[in-house]
Amino acid sequence: MGDYAPRALQFTRMALELYWGSGSPYSWRVMLALEHKRLPYESHLLEFSKQEHKSPQMLKLNPRGLLPVLRDGDYVIFESLAILYYLDEKYPERPLFGRNPEEAGTIMRVICEYQANAEPLIGTVSRAVFAGSLVRRMDEMTATVHRIASEARVIEARLSQCDWIVGEQVSAVDFVVFPGIQLLLRALKREEAADLGSRFLPLDVNYPALARWFARVEALPGYERTYPPHWRQQPAK
Repeated sequence: MGDYAPRALQFTRMALELYWGSGSPYSWRVMLALEHKRLPYESHLLEFSKQEHKSPQMLKLNPRGLLPVLRDGDYVIFESLAILYYLDEKYPERPLFGRNPEEAGTIMRVICEYQANAEPLIGTVSRAVFAGSLVRRMDEMTATVHRIASEARVIEARLSQCDWIVGEQVSAVDFVVFPGIQLLLRALKREEAADLGSRFLPLDVNYPALARWFARVEALPGYERTYPPHWRQQPAK
């Protein structure tokens, strides 16, 4: 028989397919998780400006027309946190939600806190800056940034106690929070947002533990591959 193996016994796991958009913090968190788990995936970068995420093909995958969308063989899943949970259940090596129920509960709780208290505020400020409405809404945005700063101090306090937001191992909460803060800082680096940005920047002065955490995330394998490509082409000013 030699080294011959029947074709029926030879198989390769079908690669995951990820449909994503550059600059989307929700897409970025999934990409960071895929890299962390060292899962091969086929990348489908869609252009928001061309409404490619609203195409008939994509609406068949996600009727809401939102990104990211993950396809694993015949199974399709969307909503970034649901994707992270699915990946951890299906591919448990290098876990995202801890190694025991207590860690999992804490990680999920901190994610829920971030989503309820910080993420909507970050979205409000970022949209105002990038949509060009910041100046006429400055009083509102100043108050919003003060609220974000309060939430940032909570994260700063956690990171002053350990390397990652929950414990000594990188987890789903790091991948959920990091892209959102990156988006906020990118917005605050714009010239018209300089006054608001002074409440955060320079990060290593105002939030030193957060700055050290940023460096740790940026040193993770695969980080450079996940960085939003259009951000490289259009650096924040």
